Amino acid sequence: MRTIDLLRLIFDNLRRQKGRVALTAIGVVIGTAAIVMLVSLANGMQQATMSQFATNGMLTTINVYPGDASQNMTGKPVSATDAGKGLLTSSVMRQIAAIPGIKDVIPRAGLESGAVLKSGKLENYAYILGLGVKDTSALDVKIAQGTGMLERGTAIIGGWMVKNFYNPATRPGENMEPQTADVLGKRVRLVLTRYTQDGEVRKTVELMVVGITKEVMSEYDSALLVSLDDVESWNEWSRGKRINRNFEGYPELLVKADSIDTVLSGASKIQELGYRSVTPMAFIKQIQNTFTMIQVVFGGIGAISLLVAAIGIANTMTMAIMERTREIGLMKAIGATNRDILGIFLGEAASIGFVGGLLGTALGWGLGKAFNGIFAGALSGFFPIPTVSAGVTVEMVNTPVWLVVFAIVFSTLIGLLSGLYPSIRAAMMEPVVALKYE
Repeated sequence: MRTIDLLRLIFDNLRRQKGRVALTAIGVVIGTAAIVMLVSLANGMQQATMSQFATNGMLTTINVYPGDASQNMTGKPVSATDAGKGLLTSSVMRQIAAIPGIKDVIPRAGLESGAVLKSGKLENYAYILGLGVKDTSALDVKIAQGTGMLERGTAIIGGWMVKNFYNPATRPGENMEPQTADVLGKRVRLVLTRYTQDGEVRKTVELMVVGITKEVMSEYDSALLVSLDDVESWNEWSRGKRINRNFEGYPELLVKADSIDTVLSGASKIQELGYRSVTPMAFIKQIQNTFTMIQVVFGGIGAISLLVAAIGIANTMTMAIMERTREIGLMKAIGATNRDILGIFLGEAASIGFVGGLLGTALGWGLGKAFNGIFAGALSGFFPIPTVSAGVTVEMVNTPVWLVVFAIVFSTLIGLLSGLYPSIRAAMMEPVVALKYE
C-alpha cells in the first residue's frame, strides 16, 4: 500500500469517528497543556531569576573577605606566611589579579562612623560605601541619571535612597511620607558622628552628587557611593589615627571575572590562597538544579494526565477494532498485508496523539500568555521579579522551543504506544475468522 493511500485511509477512518476521536483527544490536550504550562512556569521563574542576577552584574562578581591564617574555605591547612596572615593587602590584590580569568580587583570599605545625609531641609540616614575605582561601570553599577565617574568630593546616590528622604521638622499629623530629594548636580552635606570619652563629636563634609543609580534590586540602590580615599580619611577621623592597609588589610575586595565560565574556578583559586570568597554563581548553580527538579516534578504531574489519556486511546482503538473486524477481514481478503493493517491502526492512534498534542501545546502556550498578561502584576508582590531586565522582557511563564517540540513528539509517541497492542491484534487476525465475526 502506498504511503499516500495509507494516509488517506487513516484520515477517512478518523473522520468517520469524529465524536469518539474528539473525546479521546481531549485527554491528550489536557495532559499536554498541563505539561507545557507547568514546565513553562518553572522555566520562566528560572529565566527571570537568572536575568535578575545578570542585570545586577552579580554573575561575574566574587566577594573576597579576610581569611583565617590556619584554615581556608577548602579545609586545607595554610601557613600564616602563605596566607598572608589572612589580610587583604595590596600584595594579595596583585596575587588575585594574576589568577587566570580575573579581570579586576577592587578594594571596598564602609564608613565606620554614623552619618546623616542632608539636602536642604531633608535628611536621610546614609549607608556609605567607598569604592577603590573611578569608573563604577567596572562594578556593573547602573546609572539612571548623571555619570558613574567618582572623584574625591563627589558621590553617586542610590535610586531607592534618593526617593526616601524625610523632613525631621515634620509635626505629628503632617505628611510623613518619604520624599524625593532634588540632589543631582547639587552639593549635599554629610554629617559624620563619632563618640569619644568627652561625648559626641560631629564633622560635616560637602559632596557633589554626580549620579543616581538605577534600581535593580542590588545593595547600591540604598547606598551612597563615594571614593575609597574619602571613606579612608573619614574613618581615620573616626578612629583618631591613620590607617595602614598594608598592615591591617582591606575589609573586602570585589573581584570581577572575565565571564561566568571563569567565576567558580576563580573563587576556588582565591580560597586556595586562604581567603573567604563568595560568588552568587555558586548559588545560581544550586538554583538551576532546584528549578530543573521543579520542571521534572511539574512535567511528571502533566504526564499523569497523559497516562490517563493513553488508556483512553487504547480503549478507543480496541473498540474500533471490534467494530471493524469484518472490515479488517475484507481488506485482508483483497490483498492487504499484516503490515498494512498494522500501519493503518498505528497511524490512527498516533494521529490522535499528534492532534491532541498540537492542540494541547497551543492551549498551554496560550494559558501562559494569559498568565503573564493578567496575573503577573498581581503576583509581583510575592515574586519580586521585574517585567523588563536589561532591555529584555522577562516573563514568569516562558515556553522554550524545545518544550513545544518535545510536547508534540511525546504526545504522538504516547498515542503510538497506546495503539500498539490493539493494532497488533488487528494485524494478526485470520481473514476467515474476521469475515465471520458478528
